[in-house]
Amino acid sequence: MDALAGLLDGVRARGAFVLRMRLDPPWSMSVRDEAPLTLICQTHGRAALIPADEPPVWLEPGDLAMTRGHRPYVFADDPATPPMIVIHPGQRCTTIAGDDLRFEMARGVRTWGNSDVGACRSVIGAYEGHSAVGARLLEALPAVAVLRAGTWDSPLVTLLSDEAGRDGPGQEAYLDRLLDLLLIAAVRAWFDRGGTAPPWWHAEHDAVVGPALKLLYRNPSHPWTVAALADEVGCSRAAFARRFADLVGEPPITFLTGWRLALAADLLRSGATVAATARQVGYGSPFALSTAFKRVYGVSPRSSFRESRTELVAAE
Repeated sequence: MDALAGLLDGVRARGAFVLRMRLDPPWSMSVRDEAPLTLICQTHGRAALIPADEPPVWLEPGDLAMTRGHRPYVFADDPATPPMIVIHPGQRCTTIAGDDLRFEMARGVRTWGNSDVGACRSVIGAYEGHSAVGARLLEALPAVAVLRAGTWDSPLVTLLSDEAGRDGPGQEAYLDRLLDLLLIAAVRAWFDRGGTAPPWWHAEHDAVVGPALKLLYRNPSHPWTVAALADEVGCSRAAFARRFADLVGEPPITFLTGWRLALAADLLRSGATVAATARQVGYGSPFALSTAFKRVYGVSPRSSFRESRTELVAAE
């Protein structure tokens, strides 16, 4: 499992929130849903995405925005339009006064807005899963990453929009998989633009470091040493260590430790015991894992962070 696969393994859509929006101006919504990752696909008309304390980002037809983190933002026809709607955690929609809008603005299957047609149309996909492995990738994204229509293109947006308006056997699973594919395509397109990816993203293509990274990803429980990794990729220990640090940004064993502890965090969140997790990620004992885990995350693996995502997010 590499970092992109790990991102999907942690946040993979399972009954994810997918919605088509149909809106005529004026409209404005304050988004406070706390979703760690949201895709906004603008299909018709213009819309403004206004992060907290930052200038507005205009979305044109064909643009895709990825928002990450838990900070609220405003999505509106114009930055000057005051919010009329609040999107709460769990995608609960109310007026500013708190009146429920779930049914009042329903326009059909997974379609919502103040118009049946809508001059402004968007498709929204919100992930609510959390992953320490995925965080290693998501942290390299800005709070709002926009792929412009002229620089990327994917048929998945149209497929997702069309399927969101249908209902039938297996529809939820179908939408989940489409959303996952769209996320992979968007993340790849963003990081492949150059200058925006974490160092290890491009290091995976290196003839020496790439195979070593795959070994670490696929077998984190192995008692790796720098010498053993160098032997596996046919390189001297000194040359391998220098090349890995230059391309990845940290020494091999430091990278491996971060990878093991991220995997451990996700395993513990899923309900695995400390002992089983230690064995799976390459620690000789639960005590050894606990010591390393507390040093990095600031909490013990046995603490209540497994039931409280906010503690882990704060630690990350």
